[in-house]
Amino acid sequence: MTETTIAGLARAGGVGVETVRYYQRRGLMPKPDGARGVRRYGPAEIRRLRFIRAAQGAGFTLEQIGELLALDASHDHAQARALAQARITDLDRRIAELQAARDALTALAARCADAANGPCPILTAFEG
Repeated sequence: MTETTIAGLARAGGVGVETVRYYQRRGLMPKPDGARGVRRYGPAEIRRLRFIRAAQGAGFTLEQIGELLALDASHDHAQARALAQARITDLDRRIAELQAARDALTALAARCADAANGPCPILTAFEG
């Protein structure tokens, strides 16, 4: 692949130009030199941008993604695994919270269906 502009990089990564610039300000993406007036990006930057987006999709924060990128350069498998395990623990906690919220809402919906008269149990529950 040939080099591309920031717009082409953004398109290849499925983000907007401002997102690329934000990642650059955060130190996640390099800022190429504009020696010829136009900054150019190559396959390495596209891979890096796609990595960032995939890691975000897995729920990693930008700070954690920065750590993962640094670990990739050092090949520190143990630390990368520890970050992934911490993320899994956090996801498990969130899943349990969401399941509890779902169960509570399911029970309220059932009570609402059974209550033909009077105030709606769903609305009453949310009033405090």
